Amino acid sequence: MKAKKRHTRESHLECHYKWQARIQEAEDSLQAQHLIIEALVEEKDSLLQTIQGLQEANGAPAPFDDEWEEEPEEDPEEEEIEEIPVGEGEIVDE
Repeated sequence: MKAKKRHTRESHLECHYKWQARIQEAEDSLQAQHLIIEALVEEKDSLLQTIQGLQEANGAPAPFDDEWEEEPEEDPEEEEIEEIPVGEGEIVDE
């Protein structure tokens, strides 16, 4: 009986350690992704500043601002589909 309990405990510990390792791996991956995203955001900001600087130097208006206007989403049911009468728009080989 003790051997069975010991085996069960060892099995549970092994499973626990495997899950801990998987959790740590996932956390490391998330941290790496976060660092990549931060670097990309910094690069984007740098590129936008460069573009704005070049446009200002050339007297052109800056194309970007920090306030983005979102277009309203279109409701597919509200879209009108143009009906083409049968016989019109057909290609005729002569």
